[in-house]
Amino acid sequence: MDTLPDYLKKGLDIVFVGLNPSLYSTRVGLYFANPRNRFWAALNRSSLVGHEVSPELGHTLLKQGIGFTDVVKRPTAGGSELTVKDFRDWAPVLRKKLEEYDPLIVCFHGLTAYTGYLKGCGMLSQRPSLGLQTFCVGDSRVFVVPNPSPANANYSLDTLVEWYCRLDTLRKDLKGV
Repeated sequence: MDTLPDYLKKGLDIVFVGLNPSLYSTRVGLYFANPRNRFWAALNRSSLVGHEVSPELGHTLLKQGIGFTDVVKRPTAGGSELTVKDFRDWAPVLRKKLEEYDPLIVCFHGLTAYTGYLKGCGMLSQRPSLGLQTFCVGDSRVFVVPNPSPANANYSLDTLVEWYCRLDTLRKDLKGV
């Protein structure tokens, strides 16, 4: 199966977890590659990184303590194509990766991704909300931001920027900076 590679290593501050790769992103081999996806624009306007980053440079964020992966690694045209079996198969794999790499913060892109992860691991007890979660993955704190996908028009670019700034504040608080 063609999919996006994980950008993971030990000692990361943040691992961004998407729902699953889009067909377009998989075809070009880059995270959030759809020009209509607002991730890179929001990230660049936030305080998380100090310079402009594009999909082509996403892998360089590992040097700044930021990694990428997905709940489900099977690419689809849209998240609605994912099945319960996809989450049951892939969520435990993700949990093992996150426990192994042990980032400071696991940041899920959207409630659908986080809820799918929890259900897939058999851990959903109540409906989560955006922001810092009470649940951890190993020692990693869990934070949920709105999904920047163009299909999620409920949140403006400015709102996405605010959520990434909150994530940066959490990172600084946890690091004592």
